[in-house]
Amino acid sequence: MASQTILELWPSSGLEEVESIIRTVYKQVLGNPHVMESERLVTAESQLCDRSITVREFVRAVAKSDFYRTRYFESCAPYRFVELNFLHLLGRAPQDQREVSEHIVRTVAEGYDAEIDSYINSSEYQAAFGENVVPYYRGRSSEANSKQIGYNRMFAIDRGPAQIDSSVKSAQLVYAVATNSANVIKASSSTVIGSGTEKRFKIVVTGSKFDSPRRMSTTEYIVPASKMTPQIQRINRTSGKIVSITEIV
Repeated sequence: MASQTILELWPSSGLEEVESIIRTVYKQVLGNPHVMESERLVTAESQLCDRSITVREFVRAVAKSDFYRTRYFESCAPYRFVELNFLHLLGRAPQDQREVSEHIVRTVAEGYDAEIDSYINSSEYQAAFGENVVPYYRGRSSEANSKQIGYNRMFAIDRGPAQIDSSVKSAQLVYAVATNSANVIKASSSTVIGSGTEKRFKIVVTGSKFDSPRRMSTTEYIVPASKMTPQIQRINRTSGKIVSITEIV
């Protein structure tokens, strides 16, 4: 396996090195796209060049850009948005259902900016990248994976340098994370979905439009793991607020 190149901005870094860091941040955070000149964050780039912001703050600006919001928040399924936030901003796949549920609930309750900030302000980001290291994919190394299945999940969402993340709109990890199982690389001959062994989850929602006649109503949905993303999309369309997502045991 090829070694990972780690880029860090130093006080002595020259213009060429800063430009390399800018290109790498765009590639990492935006998911390997082609960025046109009109889509570049000229002001943030200038601030990074004169050291008025850190690499961390430049990453934040890119993740909150219209480019990122349009391609990953507005165009992707909620699970896909969250799994790519983990990949782009923390360099790993989500570890379990608790992590995913926490971020989906935050996005619905607090909004887009709060969701992005939660990764960049985290102690994990600080420990891994600090103020001036460009985020990189850590999921292939042991320190980023508290569970062995983390390796499989990284390969499920990181398919190499030829992939453009925005070309995949549906979640790649929803079933594996919900059932705490490893992603298989090739198709299995067994069928778990609909077999009676598929895990189920309870989604508690308040304030949906179709509940408006019943003020402050609370609705509970029992959903199989394979149907989580469509149900969350439906809840979002009705302006419901997801209070919690828990596994039924």
